Amino acid sequence: MAKYLAQIIVIGGQVVARAFARALKQEIAASQEAARRAGGGQKGHNRAAANARSGLTLEEAQQILNVSKLDREEIFKKYEHLFNVNDKSKGGSFYLQSKVFRAKERLDEELRLMEKAEKKATESPPQDKS
Repeated sequence: MAKYLAQIIVIGGQVVARAFARALKQEIAASQEAARRAGGGQKGHNRAAANARSGLTLEEAQQILNVSKLDREEIFKKYEHLFNVNDKSKGGSFYLQSKVFRAKERLDEELRLMEKAEKKATESPPQDKS
C-alpha cells in the first residue's frame, strides 16, 4: 500500500513540475514579446510610460479609432465621429465614449513623443570623432 502511495506522490510531483515548467516557458516568451514590442532603451521607457498613463497600448488605441498610421488629421476625424456617435444624450455609451477619448489621448501622446524625437535628432547632428 505504501508503495502505491509513493508512486502516486511521485507521479503527481512530475505532473506539477511539467506544468510549472510549461507555464514558466510561456511567461518568458510573453515577457520577451512585450520587450520586443516596447522597443529598447529610452524609446521603450517612453512607450511603457505612455501605456501606463493612458491604460492603453498604441496598438489598442489604433484599433479603437480604426487608424493604421499616425496622422493627426485622420485621428481627429475618427475621434470626432466616434465621440459624437457615442454621446450619451444621443443614446450612446459613456463607456465607449471614454474609450474613444483615452485612445485619442494615447495617440496624441505617441505623436508628441515622435515629434520630440525628430526635433532632438535634427537639433544635435552626429559628432565627428577624429
